[in-house]
Amino acid sequence: MKKISILAAVVLAAIMASCGGSTPKADLKNEMDSLSYAVGITQSQGLKEYLVQRMGVDTAYIDDFIKGLNEGVNAGDDKAKTAYFAGLQIGQQVSQQMVKGINLEIFGEDSTQTISVKNLMAGFVAGTLGKGALMSVDEAGEFAHTAMQSVKVRETTKRYAEYKKENEDFMKKIAKKAGVKQIDSTGVYYEVITEGTGAVPADTSMVEVRYAGTLIDGTEFDSNMEAEQPMKIQANRVIPGWTKALTNMPAGSTWKVYIPADMAYRENQMGDKIKPFSALIFTIQLEK
Repeated sequence: MKKISILAAVVLAAIMASCGGSTPKADLKNEMDSLSYAVGITQSQGLKEYLVQRMGVDTAYIDDFIKGLNEGVNAGDDKAKTAYFAGLQIGQQVSQQMVKGINLEIFGEDSTQTISVKNLMAGFVAGTLGKGALMSVDEAGEFAHTAMQSVKVRETTKRYAEYKKENEDFMKKIAKKAGVKQIDSTGVYYEVITEGTGAVPADTSMVEVRYAGTLIDGTEFDSNMEAEQPMKIQANRVIPGWTKALTNMPAGSTWKVYIPADMAYRENQMGDKIKPFSALIFTIQLEK
């Protein structure tokens, strides 16, 4: 949506100065009246969509929006009202964006759980005022990062306990499969399909690969096998399991690589197909 210009803001203020919380009525007696009305029409284009899509406003309550709009315009340069309206706006952002975003990060789609809004606001207000805080900003940042990760892992492990065990059991079976070898003690296993004779890349080497990735049930989530060109990547700019494979296989090789979750995406969801705690299977062709 275009920003309302200073002229438009002044004109709109003049139009609404006497209308309070009611819907203003046009009274076009002269050129300035018509200009003011025309500016109002042009500057409102796209606003309704913005309210719905970006601000989460339910159009069933559009009259309440108009009431708030009129109050905001009529507040003029009243500093107390300016601060109050700013508080309302930031409060809505905390509620609709911050809290929902944190809940989604920690609890996923489980809408029955939430962080403590009361304590979030206690910290938010203390941080805003710059006094009375129980932690320093640095302490809070460090604690929030560590605790959020801990809570996320705990809650995700609960939700995906059965799936996690299924993938761990699969990797245990792979470890006993004939012809399968382990790379170091990382839990990454591989089968040689074609043994190459080229150089083994360093972790900083640029390599060219073709690959196909599947879940343990055979669901393919990614592949460039049919691409015109192989993928060019640095060997250490991928998941740890890939780096282990690439830095142990000679160029020209094709391996089937079995990667446990802790050497892949761990407790994180990746796209629509890779769930938390997924073991991944890749057929990797290291061309050079």
